[in-house]
Amino acid sequence: MSSANKGVGKVEVTLKWDPSAAGAPDRDLDIIAAVYRVEEPHGAPAYLVHFGSRSPDGTITLQRESSTGQGFGFDEAMTLELNRLSPAYARVMVGVAIQQGGGRTTFGDIANALVLVKEGYQELDRYDFSDLGDATAVTVVEFRRDDTGGWGWRRAVRGFDADPQAFTELMGAEPA
Repeated sequence: MSSANKGVGKVEVTLKWDPSAAGAPDRDLDIIAAVYRVEEPHGAPAYLVHFGSRSPDGTITLQRESSTGQGFGFDEAMTLELNRLSPAYARVMVGVAIQQGGGRTTFGDIANALVLVKEGYQELDRYDFSDLGDATAVTVVEFRRDDTGGWGWRRAVRGFDADPQAFTELMGAEPA
């Protein structure tokens, strides 16, 4: 991670998308955070935060959760208080998965999907999924603790063809 991306503390990841057309099944997108231990930064996640849950210590919370994309502005919002996260954790991956209840839906089927990563009022990144239209789940950002204990971030866009459960098992693995 570059030195320009050092020192993030409290970050918000927000997600929006357009609702389905009238008569079409609802499309449900979900922000998912996976937290990894120092000794296994690419192993199984120590825990996940998704679908209205929060981390055991309250440092990662999902404040808004939408199952339709209806509403004004961003439909889902997750806050990550990295500066409060236990030193036992070295890495957090954040991604977005599409619930697959009504048949296979990809990001190419979702209109105007956008994820925004910001710290306070400063926008760190935004991603619109346009280059991964065949994916059903996408990692978007990685937060990693450095040698001094501070947190850096990097864009980590990678598409998957997996349901949300399988995605949570794959999202932290090192790219092949």
